[in-house]
Amino acid sequence: MDLATYQALSGDTRINDLAIWPKAAADLAALQMQVRKSFSSDAALAGLLEFASSAEIRGISLKMFDRSFAVTYWLQAVAIAIGLFGIATSFSAQVLARRKEFGLLAHLGLTRRQILRVVALEGAAWTAIGAVAGCLLGYLVSLVLIHVVNPQSFRWTMDMSVPGLRLAALAVAVMLAGTLTAWLAGRAAASQDAVLAVKEDW
Repeated sequence: MDLATYQALSGDTRINDLAIWPKAAADLAALQMQVRKSFSSDAALAGLLEFASSAEIRGISLKMFDRSFAVTYWLQAVAIAIGLFGIATSFSAQVLARRKEFGLLAHLGLTRRQILRVVALEGAAWTAIGAVAGCLLGYLVSLVLIHVVNPQSFRWTMDMSVPGLRLAALAVAVMLAGTLTAWLAGRAAASQDAVLAVKEDW
């Protein structure tokens, strides 16, 4: 906003921020003392003076930014828990619907361990697809936020950093958790009596 427009709308004509670009060899402490002497005639005003370098301001800004986004870690944990709950319920529903299929597989000679392996492999495949799709969608959303939303809405942007190792570890953890969830959901169906599971067709 233009200064004249701000002053006309707010009625505030005070100047409370001052930016100084010292020379490369300047003594910052001596420069601060010189500025304080310039305001020494007004004790109240001199007591309000605060100095901060650009590095300090940047550090404070980043700390505030990180604090404001700290809740995203909890949201990430909640999202993973909801996703695993969805995997558990969907595989439980599939297992109940496929009782006859598992019973027929048992009649054909598959052991309980082999049936559970099939269910676990299905869970691993679906969670792997979900992990890859989630990483790709997250990357695209990040591009939009950094290069479109931030410049247009906040007039600033940031460097993009992709934590590949952390994402890979998280994807593997989600795949393992999804596989285990699917395996646990399949135990109930695999433990059903094969004869009881297929006799409804006769």
